[in-house]
Order: sequence, then structure tokens, then C-alpha cells
Amino acid sequence: MWTSFTYRVGAWYLLLIVSVAVLTPPVSASEGAIVGLDEAIRKTLSSNPSLIAFGYQIEAQRGRLTQSELRPNPELDILVENALGSGDFQGVDRAETTLSLGWVLERGKRQARVAAAHASISVFESEANLRRTDAAAQTARLFLDSLANQELLVQTQAAVTLAEATVAAVGKRVHAGRTPDADLARAEAQLARTQLAHEDIEHELKTSNHRLAAQWGETRPDFLKVSGDLHKIPEIEDFKDLLNRIEQNPELSRYLTQQRLRQAELRLAESEAKPNWRVNAGIRRLEQSDDQALVAGITIPLALRNRNQGQIAEARANLAGVEADRNATRLQLETQLFAFYQELQHSLHRTKALREEILPRVEKALADTQRAYTAGRYGYFELQLVQSDVLSTRMALVDASVDAHKRLIEIERLTSTVMTTSVKQP
Repeated sequence: MWTSFTYRVGAWYLLLIVSVAVLTPPVSASEGAIVGLDEAIRKTLSSNPSLIAFGYQIEAQRGRLTQSELRPNPELDILVENALGSGDFQGVDRAETTLSLGWVLERGKRQARVAAAHASISVFESEANLRRTDAAAQTARLFLDSLANQELLVQTQAAVTLAEATVAAVGKRVHAGRTPDADLARAEAQLARTQLAHEDIEHELKTSNHRLAAQWGETRPDFLKVSGDLHKIPEIEDFKDLLNRIEQNPELSRYLTQQRLRQAELRLAESEAKPNWRVNAGIRRLEQSDDQALVAGITIPLALRNRNQGQIAEARANLAGVEADRNATRLQLETQLFAFYQELQHSLHRTKALREEILPRVEKALADTQRAYTAGRYGYFELQLVQSDVLSTRMALVDASVDAHKRLIEIERLTSTVMTTSVKQP
């Protein structure tokens, strides 16, 4: 069975069950150079270069939060009056010196800035959650590519073995004078083509393994093979049940945090429309009488016009746009889910037909034809034709299984649905 995986990363709970194949118990690369899907995803979530890079953006937002919490510094004001003038005000004997401290009253602006900064961090954390989900799904896709290429390598090796046996059988008939030399040449050419196809799959497997290892930052794979079985598929729920799970999609959840951010930005814009007040208090010294006195004051700007009405209108429009974007995204996700579900049903139907109806028949036909060829009742053309049918059917079965698993990955990514039991074939 596929081993389901649930990871907690930071403050987020990431749930993504990917049913690409039915896995054997995970074996670490250090133990047997074999990697399972759960191990591949664990490595991706901890070491993916893109995820690590995005983490610094979250740290930058935390710096913004720290900055938003700072209050304005007080101001020291020194004022000297009635000094260095003319007449009685020559010198500093009649001077009045005022030493005061001033404070800016932001009238709720700091709280609004802090709330907006917190909301912005939540948006980035939600984006990080979405990126982790996408990275896990991409790892599952690449894991499937490697698993499929491994299966194709087995099939092409079987084809090579069959082609070699055919060359030997045709050679015996040629030497016995029962078959023309042209049949042997055709069989040898077919063997060469089959060996080339096998070599092509070997190169594709190396490439897919490198792409998979790159998901956790490795330039060279730290494994030799992946573990899994393409021909076992988890059971899926009814479409209506899956449709109800769309709300669990991380992309829709992100809009909730964006909505809170836009609300905080609106409150900040409204608070910015209020002018700051400034208060000051200090001591004044009068040189002439050698006296001191307390002074205090407050500065209140006259808000004759709303100087922030443009930003308030922008913030309101952004807030309304979030809900519109969410509705559009939900419609898109529902459409994608329907398409993937239909494609999955078709892939399952193809898989069942190929495995239970077509492949047994062509394999029986191959066995019968081989016996008839040995007995001299069939020629090489009939043998080669039925061999081609068997090989193409086996390849088609692999393709159909891969298609089914690809659709499962996308359905689980859209709905975060756990699918771990055996599939119900149509």
C-alpha cells in the first residue's frame, strides 16, 4: 500500500496523501539505495531549494512586523527667546530658555500597522503551505516517472529476451532449410530495435531519477531505484464527496488569509486619514527674574480634508476583489476536479480491459503461435505480429496505470483526500 504521509512544518499542518503506487515499507538510500515516496517527500519538504529560498521571504516579513511595532521616538526641543537683540534685550540677561520633550500621538496607527504586518505574515505562511503542497505533489509526479521507467525497463528487457529467443528459433529453422534467410535477418533487425528501445528507457530512467533527486537539492541521485507497484491503485471516493472537499484546498485557504490582510490594510488606511497629534512638556527659565516655569502644549492639525481617501478606496476595492478571486478560483478547481475524475475513470477502465481481457488473450495467442511456428504451421510473419501485439499491450497497460496514478495525484492535490484502500475497478 502507499504509505500515507503527514508532516507538520513550522506552524502549518501539511496533509497531502499521494497514491501514485502501492509502496513497500520505506527503505532509506543508505540501507539499500532504494527510496520510497514517503522518504522522497520528507526530503523534499526539508531540503527543497525553492522552499528554503521562500523561507527567507517570511523572515523578511517578520522584520516588517518588528518595524511596525516601533513607536515614534520622543523629540527634545530647546528654544531660546529674547536674546542677542537690541536695547534692553542685548545679551542674554532677559533671555527665556525653554527645554521640552515632544511626543507624537499616532491615534491607533501603530496598532493598525501591527495588525497589517501580522496579516501579511499569515499570507506568506499560507503561500508557504501551498508551495509545500505543490512541491510534495511534484515530487510524487517525478517519483511516478521513475517508477514507470523502472517498469518499462523490465518490459523492454523481457522484449529483448523474447527477441533473442526468436532469433535462436528462426536460426534453427534457417539452418534446417525450413525458413528463408530473410526471416533470420528480419528477426535480428527486430532484436536490434528492441535493444535500442531498452537502452532508451535506461537513459530516461537516469534522467527521471536525477530530476527526482533535484527536488531535495541533490545533483546526483542518492538512490538506485524507487519502490512501488504501478498496478495497485487506491480507492477513490464518489465525485460528490470529493467536490465537498474542495474547500480544503490550500489555494482557497490562502484567500482567507488574504481577506484578513485586505481588511487590515483597510483599517490602516482609515487610521492614516486621522492626523497625528503632538504633545510636548518642559521647563522654561526666565533669566531676568531667575525664575522657572512649567510649559506644556498640544498640536492638533485641522483635518479640513480627507487626505487619504484614495488609499481607502483602493483598500476597499482590494478587499472586494479577494472574494471575487476566490469564487473564480473555486470554479476553476471544481472544473479541474471534474476533468481529472473523468479521466481517472477512463484510465481505470482501460487498465481493467487491458489486464483482464486483452493481455491474457494475446499472451495465449503468442503461446499458440510459438508452438505452431516450431511445428512449421506458421511463418515468421505471424510470429512477429503476435509478439508485437503482446509487447504493445504490455506497454499500453503500463501507460494506462501511469495515467491513472497521475490523475490520482491531481485529485488528492485538489482535495487533500486520503485514498489508501484498494481501488474499485469499474
